[in-house]
Amino acid sequence: MSEQQRFDVVVVGGGIIGLAVAWRARERGASTLVLERGETGQGTSRVAAGMLAPVAEAEFGDSARRLLELGLRSAELWPAFAAELQERAGIDVGLLRTGTLLLARDQDEARELERQLAFRQSLGLRVERLRPSQAREREPALAPSMRLAIEAPEDHSVEPRAVLAALRRACELAGVQLREHAPVAAIEHDGEDVSGVVLADGEAIGASALVLAAGAWSEQLAGLPTHARVPVRPVKGQILRLRDPAGPGLLRRVVRFQGGYLLPRGDGRYVLGASVEERGFELAPTAGAVHELLRDAHELLPGISELEIEELSVGLRPGTPDNAPLIGAGALGGLLWATGHYRNGILLAPLTAELIAELLDPAGARPPLLSACEPLRFADPAPGGGADRAPSSVALRS
Repeated sequence: MSEQQRFDVVVVGGGIIGLAVAWRARERGASTLVLERGETGQGTSRVAAGMLAPVAEAEFGDSARRLLELGLRSAELWPAFAAELQERAGIDVGLLRTGTLLLARDQDEARELERQLAFRQSLGLRVERLRPSQAREREPALAPSMRLAIEAPEDHSVEPRAVLAALRRACELAGVQLREHAPVAAIEHDGEDVSGVVLADGEAIGASALVLAAGAWSEQLAGLPTHARVPVRPVKGQILRLRDPAGPGLLRRVVRFQGGYLLPRGDGRYVLGASVEERGFELAPTAGAVHELLRDAHELLPGISELEIEELSVGLRPGTPDNAPLIGAGALGGLLWATGHYRNGILLAPLTAELIAELLDPAGARPPLLSACEPLRFADPAPGGGADRAPSSVALRS
């Protein structure tokens, strides 16, 4: 029998979060393995639009404010993260710093947008109220019937597929081992600490630290005791990729409206999305969702009717009960969660990788931002109250 392979860090999930975490862990000297049940970067991360929009995504409520804090910090990290990826991997990740417009189509939506404006201003966020004429000066293709707009100049975007390609290349160059078509059948532990995983083909792999970054599938991983599990559910999203045969120019900024968004890539391609559907793991595209997206976008941007449809995709966002992510230590020693990012996986990738790397560092302190995304906030009580502990760092065990 061959000797069991063992790594300092095993990351389950090869999407943008898993690859970013693996890259940062390897940079700090940890032997690192990524296990992906399909092909790296070909799941939900590939379907994502790529908005870096913490201001546009801001919502009411305590959990939403915690998420806003995480989003603003990660948005600050993105320019340097993008530049580092381009330097290491030689791939431009398509960072467009053009801002976002939030639009109202009628008087009811305008009243709600006024409320959203006041809310963002109360938080000290940089936003500007625009009359319809001012919005059309910025984006001439907008419909004259539009009632009101808010500009969020610091919300930007990237091309997720380019980011995934760059992260994969950066991981390979750094010495991360990538295993594709390697579904995890079970997580191994002794009741107190994780020790590794067993793959579907029976192979056992040892790990000093195990990072669960499997997106909507994270809760499906077998082997964890009840008190160590956390709730992650799939939220279906349908998204269209469009192309202007005339080239770029229809739209420069991201525009968001009730029911969706339209994001320009800068090369004459656009992303129109996305539906929000509680359908479990269903991945079938539907005519109704596509019709609603096109109808709503056409009301604000009539020129969209001239665009060609290149692709219709379906992804499963990893949601949590409060729609805030799960980043940090789990209820077992050596267990880390990096999932539940819902609509903000692309935005939060640099910060998630940084937070997990800090926890893996034997000399690292617990980052203060972890209080905003504590995985154990949903954990069931463990025998003896173990789930009530406040984890600090999860340093690599020798």
